[in-house]
This record gives sequence, C-alpha cells and structure tokens, in this order.
Amino acid sequence: MHQDLFQSPDYFNIDDLLTEEHKMTRESVRQYVKTGISPVIDDYCQRAAFPEHIIEGLGNLGCFGPTLPVNYGGGGLDYISYGLMMQELERGDSGVRSTASVQGSLVMHPIFTYGSEEQKQKYLPKLATGQMMGCFGLTEPDFGSNPAGMLTYFEDDEDDAGYIRLNGAKMWISNAPFADIAVVWAKNANNKIQGVIVERGMEGFFTPETKHKWSLRASATGELVLDNVKVPKSHILPGALGLKAPLSCLDSARYGIAWGAIGAAMDCYDTALRYAKERVQFDRPIGGFQLIQKKLAEMITEITKAQLMNWRLGVLKNEGKARPEQISMAKRNSCAVASQIARDARQVLGAMGISGDYSIMRHMMNLESVITYEGTHEVHLLITGMDITGFNAFK
Repeated sequence: MHQDLFQSPDYFNIDDLLTEEHKMTRESVRQYVKTGISPVIDDYCQRAAFPEHIIEGLGNLGCFGPTLPVNYGGGGLDYISYGLMMQELERGDSGVRSTASVQGSLVMHPIFTYGSEEQKQKYLPKLATGQMMGCFGLTEPDFGSNPAGMLTYFEDDEDDAGYIRLNGAKMWISNAPFADIAVVWAKNANNKIQGVIVERGMEGFFTPETKHKWSLRASATGELVLDNVKVPKSHILPGALGLKAPLSCLDSARYGIAWGAIGAAMDCYDTALRYAKERVQFDRPIGGFQLIQKKLAEMITEITKAQLMNWRLGVLKNEGKARPEQISMAKRNSCAVASQIARDARQVLGAMGISGDYSIMRHMMNLESVITYEGTHEVHLLITGMDITGFNAFK
C-alpha cells in the first residue's frame, strides 16, 4: 500500500497570506488525502474504477459546495478555502477533484443560483453530504467547444400539461454512471437554452459508462441518453435562460481547476525532489547534477508563480471582482504548468517514472483531460486574446 510522504512546497511563504481558517481547512483535506485516498488510488486507477466509498468522506469534510450558505448544507467558506480544498484533492488525484468540482460547481451552483426555493431545499442539503450525487450535461457528441450548437431539446408533453419531453444525448459526463440527478442543458421550443433537473429512474434516461480511458481512470465518466424523458415542469431551473447560465457554472469549475491542477504539479515536484535526493548514480545523488537541478528549479518557480496567481484570483473572487477572463487565464496557466512539470518530473525518475509505484505518470495522464475539459488550452488562449485586443478570433 502506497505511503504518502508529501511535503507541500511554499517557496515564497504564501502561507503568510492565508488565514488560520484557510490553513485548517487545507490541513483537514490534506490529511484525508494522505490517509484515505493516496493509499488506495493507484489500485483503483489500475482497475479503472471509481472509489465510491470516498463520497462519504468528501461529504463529511465539506468538499461539496463549501462556499454555499450553511442553511442549504454548504460550509459558508470563502473562495480561497475552496481553492485550497481542490488543490489538496487533486494532489491526491484529478478524478477525485473532478468528482467534487462537478458536485459543487456544476450541480449545486446552478441549483443555488438559478433554481427555485423548492429545488434548493429538495436537492442542496443532500448533495452537500454526498447522500445524493449529481452530474452536469452540457457537452454533446458533436458540440464541445461550441455548446451553443447543442441539439438536445425539450417541448411540452402533449398529453400532460405539467410535463415536458426531453430528447438528446450528452457525453464525457463525469459522475454520470452513479449520479442520482443530472443538470441537463437543452433548448426549449423558442430555441433558448435552459437547465432541467433529471432524476435517475425517469423512464428513457440512461447513463452508460465510458470505457477504455487512458486518463482519469479513477473517475466515473459516462453518457446521458435522453429518449423522450418525461420531466415535470417544476424541474426546469426558473432563473436560467440562455447560454450565459451554463457558462457561469463552468467559470466556477474552472476556478477550482486552476487550484487543483497545481496540486497535481506539487505532488509531481515533491516526488521528483525526494527521488533526486535519494537516487545515486556515478557515486552521488542525481540531485547534485546540474540538469536535474535545472528541472527542479524550474518546477518550483512555475508552481510558485501559479500559487500567487491563484491566491490573487481567490481574493478577487471573495471581493466579487473576478472576471471570467481572469479565471480563464488561471485555468489555462495552471494546466499548462502542471502538464509540463509532470513530464519533467517523469524524466527525473527515468524509467521508474512510468511505474505505478509513483504517482507521476497517473498525474500526467489525468492532466491530459484536465487541460482539455472546461475549455481547451487553445480556447482559453483565444479568450485572453479577445479580452486584450477586443477582436473576436472565434469567428
């Protein structure tokens, strides 16, 4: 069983910028990862299985919707606390962080922001504890980076005025195979996008699991098949109309990814640093050679820069000043930095870098998904380009 020896890098004393609550929140999640996730995650990854038993622990820690008000089951925490939680979870595994991100940012957030009071009371407390799990249906087989082109639609049920009929398909949906509910985005009769809460057990609703993944193997991914599903009109999110609503959910998720990806980078760096101090070649530790020191020095530099960007973004989120374009930049930067660090760390370990005895190759494969979902590396680049020039390069 894997022993987690992780020591968190903090080259610029960023902890001095954190409150005691921030550090306590981070420490509680870090210890859970060390004792509850790290010892088992490699086995689940090798078997391409999701460790469903961790859901209770994540719920007990408050990792689901931690920034939501306490009266809806949330933790009432600020966004830096939330970021630190995602950082620690992804340090354990990107799939674990994805599960929490989907639950909090893509399921609880839209219900809290756009749902009716009845919907909030019905779903949020159970989602906060993990008693109920959810997923987010936006991406379709033919529409990923262009969600406005979605084909999923709903129309009034001709035989029952209190219901709609929902048809379509979604793919690459995290949590889908075991989710109790799905927040599905579809076009109404006026071609406007709305969110609909679909419950497992509704006739015509299926969630087949996606197999044969090389990435996020310890995460449950699936499809949403919607075959004339009869859904009560009371399940439509009343405050969500248009593409802006699901995109706001993605902003919330991207913020968590910005922190999470650096958690993976920190784990790769820590593993490589420890290995470089212990691995002896040519009668001395390889950490004494210039090219190894170059790799390690560049890793900690990029981690430190990303930590500072994430912290500042968290402050802006707390103040209600964070712009989507800033979140986009942070997501893209963290994913790019983490991906490069994983590759460099693998090289430091040589052939051992591909071994399941170390976490690096698992992180590297996971980050290939993280750098793509919630907006690809290239799309976020163009978002920044459009923001600074005023020209839309998407069209």
